[in-house]
This record gives sequence, C-alpha cells and structure tokens, in this order.
Amino acid sequence: MERLGDVTQTEYLQQANDSLLTIIQVETKEALQNVDEIAKVPGVDVLFCGPFDLGNNIGYPILDGSMHDELKEAIAKIQRVAKENHKASGIYATSGDQARQYADQGFQMISVATDATLLPASLQSALTAARGSYVHSALNIAKGAFRGH
Repeated sequence: MERLGDVTQTEYLQQANDSLLTIIQVETKEALQNVDEIAKVPGVDVLFCGPFDLGNNIGYPILDGSMHDELKEAIAKIQRVAKENHKASGIYATSGDQARQYADQGFQMISVATDATLLPASLQSALTAARGSYVHSALNIAKGAFRGH
C-alpha cells in the first residue's frame, strides 16, 4: 500500500475529514445580511472576507487603496460574528503590512497578498530576468554587430 508521509493511504483517507476546514467567503450583500445564520451552520469553521469583492457588492468599492467606513463596518461585523460563534475569521490583505494590521485586529487566517498583486509582480520579475539587464542586452547587441549579424 502506498504511504503518504507517516501514514498509509487508507489511514490518510480515514482521518482526512477530521483535518478539513470549511471556509465560507462572505463577499456579497446577501451573505453579509445573513452572516449570523451562516455562522451557526454546523461544520462551518471560518468566515472569510474578501474586502474587494464585498466592497464592490455592497456599493463601497475600494478605490485608490481607501476603504469606506461602511466597508470597514461590514468587515468588523464578519469578524465579530465569527468570534461570537467560536469560528475563526479570515481576510485577504494586499501587503504584509496590511496583513499585520489585520492580525493585530484579531483575524486568524490572512492571505498576505492577492492574485491581482502577486501575478503582475511575479510576471514582471520573470520577464525582467528573461530579458536580462540593459547592459547585458546592449553587450549582446554589440557582439552581434561585431560578428556581422
């Protein structure tokens, strides 16, 4: 039988459900209005907030990195309801600094960056590395010119 770390595949499958988390993303006006009832559902472990989607959906989008007070209150409500119902609270952050602020506020599950911030930065870094430095590129062009290419 195949092993997965220190357990067999069968042992893993038998214990897997005990290790899973059920995370509910509260990102719509309807979910926010029903967050108290959602938190009471047996088996829900985490109430997770996506501030950008929630802000857009409730009519208070995040513009230029600034959150409207209504959105801040909505985020606080999600966290408060999670705590009152003995659930963990989670949230997306756009930077390490913002993640630290959310941790200081009591959020337990924090994404330190979003795909919208990580992908462009990662792609730009890879593209820069692939192109090489301007000096490197200039040297390669000059070498080609000297060789008659």
